[in-house]
Amino acid sequence: MIFGIFKPYPSPLISGRGIDLDFPMLAGCLALLGLGLVMITSASSEVAAVQSGNPLYHMFRHLVYVFLGLVACGATMLVPIATWQRMGFMMLLGAFGLLVLVPGIGREVNGSMRWIGFSFFNVQPSEIAKVFVVVYLAGYLVRRQTEVRETWMGFFKPFIVLLPMAALLLMEPDFGATVVMMGAAAAMLFLGGVGLFRFSLMVVLAVLAVFVLVQAQPYRMARLITFTDPWSDQFGSGYQLTQALIAFGRGEWLGVGLGNSVQKQFYLPEAHTDFVFSVLAEELGVVGSLLTIALFVFVTVRALYIGLWAEKAKQFFAAYVAFGLAFLWIGQFLINIGVNVGLLPTKGLTLPFLSYGGSSLVICCACVGLLLRIEWESRTHLGSEEHEFSESDFAEETSHGR
Repeated sequence: MIFGIFKPYPSPLISGRGIDLDFPMLAGCLALLGLGLVMITSASSEVAAVQSGNPLYHMFRHLVYVFLGLVACGATMLVPIATWQRMGFMMLLGAFGLLVLVPGIGREVNGSMRWIGFSFFNVQPSEIAKVFVVVYLAGYLVRRQTEVRETWMGFFKPFIVLLPMAALLLMEPDFGATVVMMGAAAAMLFLGGVGLFRFSLMVVLAVLAVFVLVQAQPYRMARLITFTDPWSDQFGSGYQLTQALIAFGRGEWLGVGLGNSVQKQFYLPEAHTDFVFSVLAEELGVVGSLLTIALFVFVTVRALYIGLWAEKAKQFFAAYVAFGLAFLWIGQFLINIGVNVGLLPTKGLTLPFLSYGGSSLVICCACVGLLLRIEWESRTHLGSEEHEFSESDFAEETSHGR
């Protein structure tokens, strides 16, 4: 009886079937983590050698972040989805609290104040806020499903929360995170059943808002003009993009070889953070770049399928969370790679799993844990209303079937 009190709640890591995970999803994410570690080691070696005297300095720090990320992934898998649903509003308040703290105690890097420093570890509240918004909005779509689908008020209510949060992000400024968060929210509303007319109106308003925001700050307009023709000012505002494009050109089909990048040698700024994909393209070529993109596509499509499976199991909150997390990743993938190849203006958005950055990596791993938990609950029907938990649910072996 005493031991029963301390018996852990069943999870993908603790069940009658042992470790019961969606291995294709886990393998894809681990492959990206491994590739990210290799590319960060290569891209940061020259900068680290000059700044710290140790060419592996950033690699060791990134290993710490990977460890913390794996711990966060495992911890997330232990938490039932019903708990996330109950805590949605509290998480939203926490996200607001962190964003409000940034202007007062935040740390400024490259002209932006986006981080809160804790000893050697910097927390980027926008990374946390994006996920918490997804969790809160998923709960809202479940609670107000009919209202969202049939009334204007149900459609506009989420923006009472989203717009102030977007304003806080723009104050940092973090235009890229704002676009990703609002894009994921819009996609979740569309999947939640918002009519095409109202959704189209939202898209038009969003485009107008982006236009106004670009016009409001001269540096944003300068970036917009520069990225269309970076060679017109290749040693000024277009310098970063031209160096990235040179990296792509040097890579050709098969690349110059791992570790042989020239652009990482102080030609390409932020080579191991925002522009790590350019170094990857230089060292691994078109073939390596396309394989990396294929891996990204696999992970995001798998996340969307996890949402679809949860929806079929009538676990609608879990489904919306999975869809929202997938769209967050898709947004960051498209923007970061678009910036690297010159299709979009330069933005300070990391590439999930690959870029150097503690907050981004840990949050990405936590999202993987959440997706694995959603997949497990939908497969075992633990989160469905018509099923109740019993120990017998975990006593028999079942196949994935996916």
